[in-house]
Amino acid sequence: MAAWLVVREGHAALPAGVVDPSASTDDLASVVKRFAGDAQPRTGRVGFDIAPLVENGNAVPITIAVDSPMTAADHVTAIAVYNEKNPQRDVIVCRLGPRAGRAELSTRIRLATSQKLVALARMSDGSCWQASVDVMVTLAACIES
Repeated sequence: MAAWLVVREGHAALPAGVVDPSASTDDLASVVKRFAGDAQPRTGRVGFDIAPLVENGNAVPITIAVDSPMTAADHVTAIAVYNEKNPQRDVIVCRLGPRAGRAELSTRIRLATSQKLVALARMSDGSCWQASVDVMVTLAACIES
């Protein structure tokens, strides 16, 4: 099982729970739909910084930044990153509030192979925004036997 992170109103990311292992059998479109709910994810507002060519999939740096004023009336409520081919689709899910200041996160992830990644942001008005990137990995990580 993979742990996921929650960011609570201006505090650091903390381990918060466990992702259901059955989620790994869903395809990328299914997990995106589950996160977005009734909203149709639109392109824009989400910046996804990751190298398109990764030499080693063991520690791939990523940064996700969402264009949002982060006010009580208009803010990001959640950011998620999903992958296409890792054993589990969920990379990270963070919850935010207006006091977070900026809707931005940086971390390192493991990639099993070359694949598509999708970053999503759910807004306080119910809209959902996304950015996707195809990443080529030359030395794979997190392969399950």
